[in-house]
Amino acid sequence: MGCRHSTPTEITENEAVEEMADGFCDPAPPAPTDSRLPLSALQVFKLKKSWKGIKRSLEPTGIEMFVRMFKANRGLQSLFSSFKDLKTSDELRVNEALEKHAGIVMGVLDECISNIDNVDYILDILTKTGATHKNFPGFTAEFFWEIETPFLESVKLTLGDRYTDNMDSIYKITIKLILENLVKGIKES
Repeated sequence: MGCRHSTPTEITENEAVEEMADGFCDPAPPAPTDSRLPLSALQVFKLKKSWKGIKRSLEPTGIEMFVRMFKANRGLQSLFSSFKDLKTSDELRVNEALEKHAGIVMGVLDECISNIDNVDYILDILTKTGATHKNFPGFTAEFFWEIETPFLESVKLTLGDRYTDNMDSIYKITIKLILENLVKGIKES
């Protein structure tokens, strides 16, 4: 349904208001997203709106993400000299080196999700970030995938009841896009 004001036929003001329940024209549909982005315009809108809740807790969400990843895969923790010898989740949670690294990682995620509709920009960030991981001894492209489940669990924990089934689907698509391009960056470097 469009707005009668945009049609060439003449109508009275009362007819126009009657036609439109709120007296305004229907909004234009959202612009289509870049074909490289596997999210609809509505999903992008919901992701950005939801991410604001994460943005207020970037550091704790990032620390939780790494604690969960290390709990699931102790071998990955050994790649980090600054906190490879820590044994408990509590020790990890208060470690300044982990806090710093989690902040850096969450900063990259924040930059990408906040700018998700600027596909060229985020693909550039992700491939360059992926490429830098080639410099870390023992790190392989497949290790990026180990953060997927801990990321989703941490986001769910931070958002609480705002993390709906629909948001779960949107975050799964988003983290997959991010990880695929980090992997691409390390493999192509």
